[in-house]
Amino acid sequence: MDTKILTQFLLDSNQAGYAAGDEKKWVKEKNGSTTIQFSKGDLRSHDNFFGGEPYGGRLVVFQNEKPVWIMVYYGQVVETAVADDVYKILRSALQRMPKDAPFRGPKEFVDGDFKYINSWSGDVEKYNGTEKIMKNGKLIYKASYIGGLVDKRGGV
Repeated sequence: MDTKILTQFLLDSNQAGYAAGDEKKWVKEKNGSTTIQFSKGDLRSHDNFFGGEPYGGRLVVFQNEKPVWIMVYYGQVVETAVADDVYKILRSALQRMPKDAPFRGPKEFVDGDFKYINSWSGDVEKYNGTEKIMKNGKLIYKASYIGGLVDKRGGV
């Protein structure tokens, strides 16, 4: 998998996916999960998550219907925070996904009383990170994520 092509696809997929907030295009599955799909050329993303609070899911990128990349994520809004407010800030941060680290949002994003902080290690081939949202300096959201290239050689 060409990582430059993958990176651009992840940026495009993100802008059309959860960050776009266009819930009309999301599919509510029989198992209670939600799926967001995006396709461009021979690449397709499949983002499937379970949520309310806490939430968890995974995003897979396929090339010619073969899985090539994955991200697994899990997070939660604290009980005292308004989830809709938090997810509005999260979507705003995700719309600012860094071109050199197309996993989640930027290292930092501030909007009024809210501050999004994202720290990660690695690159598109193998990475992990944690994102947080603070309101007036108090933690109101935290999520972890991990992933990278998959099925580069034979296995199980």
